[in-house]
Amino acid sequence: MNEDGVRPARFLASGDRSLPIPAGAAVAELAFCLPDLPDVRDFAAVWAVRGGMAPESLTDFLVAVNEVATNAVTHGHTSAKAVLRIWAVGRNLVVEIHDQGRWTPAEIPGQTPPAPYATSGMGLWVARMISSDITVETGAAGTFITMFFKV
Repeated sequence: MNEDGVRPARFLASGDRSLPIPAGAAVAELAFCLPDLPDVRDFAAVWAVRGGMAPESLTDFLVAVNEVATNAVTHGHTSAKAVLRIWAVGRNLVVEIHDQGRWTPAEIPGQTPPAPYATSGMGLWVARMISSDITVETGAAGTFITMFFKV
């Protein structure tokens, strides 16, 4: 946590996945585009419950997933398609959303709260506030947002 009590995001400019999926882990995967966002939320909810997420945590979890998934299909640059992967590691549920876009941010995304009355630009901020950890990786392979949720 930083001085204001907020978890920092980590930005990695490699574009390669830094987090290997544990051998034998059950990984659920869903390719999606903008009209599929309701399916993304349903898919994530099912896997979160299977992964042990408490019902009272599900709404916030789905907000974070929806924000990042929406970003992926609206700002993914070269393609309006993205992939969501979800798996469990110990007492954590891991959600990775990958799109083909890449960018060089002026600052670590999601670090700065949105301006008062903002109507956009708050997706990664919200996801960072809800998740227990978040990484942002961008490079030749596209952008990967990986969120961790305690279950």
